[in-house]
Amino acid sequence: MARVSTDALPEPTTESTRRLREALTAAGFTADGLLDLLGAPAYAALARGETVPALRATRGEGPLETLTRLFLLQQAVPYRSARAALKADEALADRWLERTPVPGAPRDAEDAEEAVRATVDVRPYSGPEGQDWWVVSDRGCAIGGAGGVGGPRDSGPESPGEGVVLGVGGASTTLAGIMVPTPVDRALDLGTGSGIQALHAGRFATHVTATDVNPRALHFARLTLALSGAAEPELREGSLFEPVADEEPYDLIVSNPPFVISPGARLTYRDGGMAGDDMCRTLVQQAARHLAPGGYCQLLANWEHRGGADWRERVSAWVPPGCDAWIVQREVQDVTQYAELWLRDAGDHRGDPAAYAVRYDAWLEEFAARGTKAVGFGWVTLRRTEAERPSVLAEEWPHPVEQPLGEVIRAHFERQDFLRRTHDGALLEHRFLLADEVVQEQVGAPGAEDPEYVVLRQNRGMRRATTVDTVGAGFAGVCDGTLSAGRILDAIGQLLGEDPAELRARTPESIRLLVEQGFLDPVLD
Repeated sequence: MARVSTDALPEPTTESTRRLREALTAAGFTADGLLDLLGAPAYAALARGETVPALRATRGEGPLETLTRLFLLQQAVPYRSARAALKADEALADRWLERTPVPGAPRDAEDAEEAVRATVDVRPYSGPEGQDWWVVSDRGCAIGGAGGVGGPRDSGPESPGEGVVLGVGGASTTLAGIMVPTPVDRALDLGTGSGIQALHAGRFATHVTATDVNPRALHFARLTLALSGAAEPELREGSLFEPVADEEPYDLIVSNPPFVISPGARLTYRDGGMAGDDMCRTLVQQAARHLAPGGYCQLLANWEHRGGADWRERVSAWVPPGCDAWIVQREVQDVTQYAELWLRDAGDHRGDPAAYAVRYDAWLEEFAARGTKAVGFGWVTLRRTEAERPSVLAEEWPHPVEQPLGEVIRAHFERQDFLRRTHDGALLEHRFLLADEVVQEQVGAPGAEDPEYVVLRQNRGMRRATTVDTVGAGFAGVCDGTLSAGRILDAIGQLLGEDPAELRARTPESIRLLVEQGFLDPVLD
């Protein structure tokens, strides 16, 4: 990668950044303020990269309209408007703004009104507890994901698109939502980009280290945290775990890495430069040596579906010894869909059709050579336990979930601990609680005396559904934490005329499944 400059970027000096933050807050340039100003349809359109509705909603001259056009929609605004909304001279001096000709005005007009534009994108972002944060990224990258970052740009990295730093996207919010929110001493954001994960980790980590191979990204991360009023992290430049090779282990590692499986390393923010899915495999395999006991590593990943092989077995084999793992595949695309997605991401669909065809063919050739039929996307959570029998669960779950899932993920691993240390006899002596907002559905023909089967469905978290028999439904419904599992089974046996001893023998497996999937929580004294 060519060395990219940070000379034209703002400097996050303490006082000036604090005053800029105060100006943004006073004007209501926050996530809630934007929603009120734009309205839900225009606000949603921004997430799709469509700015016209927002431009129509910001035709006024108020400070909020001015800041939205300036920092989010990347419009030049009159200097007098910028001065009314914030300390424009200070923002110019610190390179948040730059002077620019007024659009449509003659360049030699002596009386032309002075105008300014932002040097970076700034997007208001609401924290999990309602914090007002701002994510700083390259111009044109605050809304709608990449939006064709590989195309020509009027500012930013010296090699267009190569070292570009993106703002908030679907992948970054997904990772933030699954982050386990446990107070820790040391956290590592590997491949920090614009610093979103470091911002989230700073809520409960005493010390945050953020790394990136792109020095421009480290500068943006510093801007994001400074403008959001967060403590500055320790910033390290380098690839993968190299910048922290000799450091003490971390209690939490998070990474939204360059996981795209592509022919080459064209765009730093997305292409890992390794063959196939080796980037994600390497991250997973190396994580254990950098995790403290009980520590979590959470990352987004892509993985190949090769031939007739089961992706679950292949990705589960990445998990290093001494770690429990929960691997969730959220989406699968065939190789043509996948190539088209990332060609559009790079803006190739807007250029020369012949060049587009050549690049498309290169993707398909790479996949064919590797025997790749499809690509899966999802998340991987590791927890270092040093258990003799690690729990490794790989599953496909493309259905809607309720974010944030951090507490759900933490509870999943705690239940694995319980199941691992509890034999079937002890399981029956435990008491259980039915999880919140689990409902029962009976499925069968209308008017039938008995249902064909019974479904338990979660309305929170992973929103799972599982089929149970009459005993399982009755058992779950009675679990209020007062009676042991064995006593409940004895009562069900008497009610149904079944042998309680037989019920006790065959039911522990079903109880384990309900606990593993989060329908039942053990009562731990």
